[in-house]
Amino acid sequence: MNTFTPRPPHGADADADALLRAELAELLPPPPVPELTPERNRDLRHAVLRSALAADGGAGPSPARRTRPGFRLGWIAAPAVACALVAGVVVLAPGEAPGGSPGRGSAGQPAPSDAVRLLSHAALAAAAAPAPEVRPGEYVYVKSLVAYAGRDAGGGPAVLPPARAREVWLSPDGSRPGLLREAGAADTPLGSRAPVYELDRPGAAPRKTSLGAEAPSVTNPTHAYVAALPTDPEALLRLVREQTRGSGGSWGDADQRAFTAIGALVAETWAPPEVTAALYRAAALIPGVTVLPSATDAAGREGVAVARTAHGEQTQWVFDRTTSAFLGERTVLAETTPAGRAGSVLGMSAVLVKGAAAAPGELPKA
Repeated sequence: MNTFTPRPPHGADADADALLRAELAELLPPPPVPELTPERNRDLRHAVLRSALAADGGAGPSPARRTRPGFRLGWIAAPAVACALVAGVVVLAPGEAPGGSPGRGSAGQPAPSDAVRLLSHAALAAAAAPAPEVRPGEYVYVKSLVAYAGRDAGGGPAVLPPARAREVWLSPDGSRPGLLREAGAADTPLGSRAPVYELDRPGAAPRKTSLGAEAPSVTNPTHAYVAALPTDPEALLRLVREQTRGSGGSWGDADQRAFTAIGALVAETWAPPEVTAALYRAAALIPGVTVLPSATDAAGREGVAVARTAHGEQTQWVFDRTTSAFLGERTVLAETTPAGRAGSVLGMSAVLVKGAAAAPGELPKA
């Protein structure tokens, strides 16, 4: 039973390291983008309120509650409330959002050659990785570190807490309940049928039933679904765009939604090597993707990153500088807003282990 752990640099990869460093040496930082619009801020506040009400059983959040968005693209292995975006959006209070049109990541232009080159390195590394081994009856296990910023109801800059451990156990085909475990929080069952009440007619007594299971998709993937994704990059990108169309109201443009969804699939699923490679090649087709010579994940591991900026925020995927293995994600403010100064980190993650476990709550065998 194999597990995946991102490998540190080693001497055998020195030539590849030197080549990648040379390719990235002349890169320029990404251009600034306009800030958030009041319309987008309103939609985000509504999404957060819906998540907060669901989490509290209908009660509103307390004044000191840290808000987290309901848009489920950054982390996909749990319900919207239980599973917060690691690339979390800091929600601004009414009147705080600056004016101007939403920032977009160079729509209509191909990704720069440096980004294509780095994603090609990542695709080659992914294609050479061991294939996942998940036997019938086992669970896909992903361990990571996460941190997402929030603001108190009174306002002020966003505060990023220390990273905490996050573990997810998922049934490969979604047929059995899984588990989400985060340090400092109660365990959350995943995949259970949610109880609801229906009315057969006006005035009738409520009848207890349950919501049906959501069909597997790009934003609600199972191990089996991900394993069957197309490996042609153009076909895969079309599928991602189709299944993220309209997600999250006005949050992000179509290119940003696709970029974020692909990042979530890479981070939170254990895909076959050929699918992971196709995901990176599909990302290289998205306009506005750039390269950062240096970025650090939630575990403090420094690497090189591809990034895309939209609506005042930059989403970064961090890769090992030598092996091109995916390390984690970061989201930072692209310019100064009431939520913080340009460069402030809104969220970060670090993927530590992917493997197969016998049951929810159990760790993969070595």
